[in-house]
Amino acid sequence: MRLYGAVFFMIVIGSDHAGFELKCEIIKFLKEKNIDFIELGCMDGSSCDYPLVAKEVCEKIVDGSADKAILICGTGIGISIAANKIKGIRAALCTNEYMAKYTRLHNDANVLCMGGRVIGAGVAAEITETFLNTEFEGGRHQRRVDQITEIEK
Repeated sequence: MRLYGAVFFMIVIGSDHAGFELKCEIIKFLKEKNIDFIELGCMDGSSCDYPLVAKEVCEKIVDGSADKAILICGTGIGISIAANKIKGIRAALCTNEYMAKYTRLHNDANVLCMGGRVIGAGVAAEITETFLNTEFEGGRHQRRVDQITEIEK
């Protein structure tokens, strides 16, 4: 794990075939920032099913192998729906930095979802940086995150 901002963490990143190109761009960004990551899912652009990728990636969060995850499919919608079926996962589809900032501040999201056919590499890198650098605010927001956890039970 490497220090990024003020926190040590490991990232896991995965995509289906529709998100493969953007995943490659985000991996370049992670390497430039010296952020350790585990790559899962589609490895060459061949067709694969996003629910299985979401499950594989999110299991790394649940088992403690990674602290945060990035998931990418064509729109980000399908993979976020699949990820949110997994207990302990709070996946957020983000299309801009504002969404990335507030899903971390208020929702303590642990999975960032993006659409490879929706946003470009530059915007995706900015979203990723914001997501990784923003800490959960806690306070009144903790109560709401706890309520989400109760719903999972």
